Amino acid sequence: MDQVTTPALDQDFLAQQNAPLTAALDDEYDALGRALQRRGIDIERITDTVSAFAVAVPSWGVGSGGTRFARFPMGGEPRGIFDKLEDCAVVNRMTGATPTVSPHFPWDETTDMAAVREAASSLGLGFDAVNSNTFQDHPGNTLHPLSYKYGSLSHTDPAVRAQAVAHNIRCAELGEVLGSKSLTVWIGDGANFPGQQHFGRAFERYIESAKAIYAGIPGDWKLFLEHKMFEPAFYATVIQDWGSSLLAAQAIGERALCLVDLGHHAPNVNIEMIVSRLIHAGKLAGFHFNDSKYGDDDLDAGAIEPYRLFLVFNELVEAARADAGFAPSYMLDQSHNVTDPIESLMTSAVEVQRAFAQALLVDRGALDGFQDANDPMMASQTLKRAFTTDVQPILAMARSRKGSAIDPVAAYRASGYRAAVTRIRPAKSGGSGGIV
Repeated sequence: MDQVTTPALDQDFLAQQNAPLTAALDDEYDALGRALQRRGIDIERITDTVSAFAVAVPSWGVGSGGTRFARFPMGGEPRGIFDKLEDCAVVNRMTGATPTVSPHFPWDETTDMAAVREAASSLGLGFDAVNSNTFQDHPGNTLHPLSYKYGSLSHTDPAVRAQAVAHNIRCAELGEVLGSKSLTVWIGDGANFPGQQHFGRAFERYIESAKAIYAGIPGDWKLFLEHKMFEPAFYATVIQDWGSSLLAAQAIGERALCLVDLGHHAPNVNIEMIVSRLIHAGKLAGFHFNDSKYGDDDLDAGAIEPYRLFLVFNELVEAARADAGFAPSYMLDQSHNVTDPIESLMTSAVEVQRAFAQALLVDRGALDGFQDANDPMMASQTLKRAFTTDVQPILAMARSRKGSAIDPVAAYRASGYRAAVTRIRPAKSGGSGGIV
């Protein structure tokens, strides 16, 4: 596989990019530090905590995404998992916030998964949750001879269910080679017409299949159940909301947990309350971060509703305050149609860190007091004060101290990485259908 030669991963290059920005950053950081000190907040503690925060990059996220109707290829798209790892390494090198990759099988399967792990390690990357794929058929793949057109884990045909279960267990086997410890299961099973499917029996078949997966994965692994309100099933989806996901997780076992994708909810639903409820039940797996305006839009994190993202992290910080061992899994999950996917992933990683940093600034003692005193105005203002604080100097300082880019997008563009990979991986001619 051809290697990309650009300054994108070079320490000296990033130092040169950071040099003209350092004085201004120091000045802004010191000014913010004094302002926070007046509020009783130690900026160094916040910076250290933010610096330790990490979010995984999905392997499929470095390719060009699209809509249900068309996909528009771009130059430099990865040809396979090794190219994907190179791109993911650039995201991490620029932001210092994405040290792990979440692979998807069979898309990322090779005959030598140990070589994949070795390649990732050489790039400073590890692996997060592995993802299965029973939401589309895989022509030519002898392990998937049966169609998932009418479902997978909840299919009426036990042979199709068995095939889907076997695929998920195989994903865990591949993930073990990579060093992963969790499997994410999302299915497109459901119905497009009333009467097409018996709701109760389909749900029971799903739970039965998921129990078989749970029994077949390593005992120290977690099973992440992902729900989605619609698409591709537009009338009824088997695991359509957090309630169905929770019921299934409770029926499957202790290590079965509920994943929250910010775009997989009904319009205007209170996602931060769902997060709180799953924490209360001890069933929060973690997150797929993206953003949404109308439905399952998979936009860049923080692009539409940054306050909602902050409110989600407000719940997470509160949970960590009560339980020092609280450690959900974090991953980006978005579709890049009109942007360079590496740039979108970088900005999303920064926005997730921003929401986390802002949530760390909430005066928890004051908030508790206003809530207990039934003072809605002051409770709301306490959250708003944290949210409206410009934490950009904290984020940039955390990157600078890690040797990453103070301005990730500017440094990435200066590296010429996209042009370099386009010479090696030219764009495929013509468009194609589908999201991925």
